Amino acid sequence: MIGDRIQALRKSRGMSMSELAVRTGFAKSYISSIERGVQSNPSIHFVEKISEVLGVSVNYIVLGETNNPDIPLDDDWVELVLEAMNSGLSKQQFREYLEFNKWRLQKEDE
Repeated sequence: MIGDRIQALRKSRGMSMSELAVRTGFAKSYISSIERGVQSNPSIHFVEKISEVLGVSVNYIVLGETNNPDIPLDDDWVELVLEAMNSGLSKQQFREYLEFNKWRLQKEDE
């Protein structure tokens, strides 16, 4: 399953296995063995580096957990969301801010 997710993400980004190997520093043969399921227990170092290069969370690589793997949620975003939640900002207030900001940006472009 990990290999399937890695292969799907790599292909969706138009990346060859050779390019992924160069960008991660792992051998193409090792990546191939992961993608084909021959090697089914990659190291955490491998998973961390692959997720970084492919722009998804480690959780997505390992568990398939995310709403959209194409939109990475880095530590800064997680911290920002937690700060907003802890300050009492509701989801509705956040949505209203986003709508206002879209409107403001649209007005600037006119």
